[in-house]
Amino acid sequence: MRLAPPTQADELSRVETPPVVFVRPSSVIGIQSRTTNSNRSDSRPLEKRRILRRFPGRSFDTRKRTMDLHLRDHTAIITGGASGIGLATARGFAAEGCRVALWDLVPTVAATAAKLAAEFSVQAVGQIVDVTKPETIAAALAATTAQLGPIDHLVHAAAMGSGKFGFPFTNLSPADWPRVLEVNIMGMTYVAHAVAPTMVERKRGTFIFIASIAGQIGSPTDPPYSASKAANINFAQCMAKDLAKHDVRVNTICPGMVQTPLNKNVWRAWHDAQPPELRRPYEEWAGDKVKNLVPLGRWQRPEDIADMVVFLSSDRAREVTGQTINVDGGFVMHW
Repeated sequence: MRLAPPTQADELSRVETPPVVFVRPSSVIGIQSRTTNSNRSDSRPLEKRRILRRFPGRSFDTRKRTMDLHLRDHTAIITGGASGIGLATARGFAAEGCRVALWDLVPTVAATAAKLAAEFSVQAVGQIVDVTKPETIAAALAATTAQLGPIDHLVHAAAMGSGKFGFPFTNLSPADWPRVLEVNIMGMTYVAHAVAPTMVERKRGTFIFIASIAGQIGSPTDPPYSASKAANINFAQCMAKDLAKHDVRVNTICPGMVQTPLNKNVWRAWHDAQPPELRRPYEEWAGDKVKNLVPLGRWQRPEDIADMVVFLSSDRAREVTGQTINVDGGFVMHW
């Protein structure tokens, strides 16, 4: 495990020994020197298993190595980690050799963590956490630290929508807002207040908050959700400025069109509000949105967001903080 930048000796070794380059679709170009630590041969079988499990159906050549993100033996917490983007993120960290803690409301979270541990040969725990209740966060943090050690990375993916179609916004009533804001804004706040002091004390760590492009473009589909995601982006920037002096980095990732339960709930709310002759199946409704709005013309997968999360959490992104990164197929472009 190394959190510091490569030393001059490391750089010289890379110059003297030609690297092996492995280009992998939907991931990062990996460059790994043939001169690694002395126990590399012992870790090869485990790395092989992890890569094959994360990318099933792909061949594995021990001469072709993934980029070393220096995350082995780190500890990562993922809220909303039992499904969707959260679970894909947990799998991504586990594939890098991280210890992972899944925090979620669902009662099956511990079983999900156990499967993850068996699949990737890492330590994994599941804690039932309600992000709107600080006492459950404090209890889960204490248990996670006791079982897995100090926290290196926090990924906050827990969120909810209103469950209604909000165009125009008067389709919703003010009473539809508080629960969404409590979960999406105060949940982020409670988690940040609980975990940040532990990272400040150790002078290291990363936060990644999963927001949404809806928080950047004022999407009218679900105004409470859009407003809460804009708040996530802004608060993450506040945190980044506050924590930079402690070498704690904070970034936000905004997914685009991802087939998750939350996305299907948006369709369901729209569908139920339409007269029967205007209703459309989810696949048709969502497929047209992807075709018309996403330049790359395809869905984003939970794994696409997870890949960005894991990279931004690594020392390869050591100079990246306070940023909002879109993983959206070009839906929203900035300059």
